[in-house]
Amino acid sequence: MSLVLWGVLIAVVVWAVMAYNRLVSLRNRWRNGFAQIDVQLKRRHDLIPNLVETARAYLAHERETLEAVIRARGDAVTARGAAAAAPGALAAMQGLAAAESVLSGSLGRLMAVVEAYPALKADATMAQLTEELTSTENRIAFARQTYNDDVMGYNNAAEQFPGNLVAGLFRFAHAELLIATTSRQERAPVAVKF
Repeated sequence: MSLVLWGVLIAVVVWAVMAYNRLVSLRNRWRNGFAQIDVQLKRRHDLIPNLVETARAYLAHERETLEAVIRARGDAVTARGAAAAAPGALAAMQGLAAAESVLSGSLGRLMAVVEAYPALKADATMAQLTEELTSTENRIAFARQTYNDDVMGYNNAAEQFPGNLVAGLFRFAHAELLIATTSRQERAPVAVKF
C-alpha cells in the first residue's frame, strides 16, 4: 500500500474518532441539561404539598382545587420519573410536557383562589412558598432553554453530513426537545375582557 493511501486511511480514522467523541460530548451535554431540569422539577414537586397544606386551612371549601393540584403533582412526578429513565425519548418528553402543563394550570387556578383570600395571601408561610415556587418556575424555564439548546446542537451534529455517517454507524438516537406547552390552544394569547 502506498504512503498516500495510508495517509488517507489514517485521516479518515482520526476524523471518525473525533466525530464520535464530539457526538458523545454533545449527548452527555444534553443529558446533563435534562438532569438540571429534573432537579428543578423535583424542587417544584416538593414545594407543592407544603403549599397545598398551608392553603388547606384557609380554603376548606376549595377542596376540588386542592385535590386537582395534588392529582396533577402525582401525575407530574410519574412523568418526571419516566422522562428521567429515558431522557430525550419522544414519548417521555411529550408525557412530561403534558403532565407539567396540567400541573401549571392547576397551580394557576390555586394561585387565583389564593388571591381571593387576603388572610391567606398575607400568611408568611404562603408568601414564602409562593416566592420559592416562582423562583423555581424561573429556574425550570432557564434549564429547559439550556436543555433545548443542547439537544439542538446534538441533533444538528448527528444529522448533518458527514457527522450523520458516524451517528448512523454508532446508533446515536435523535433527542427530543422539551416543549413548554402541548397544544395550540395553550399557546394562544390570553383574551382580557373588562
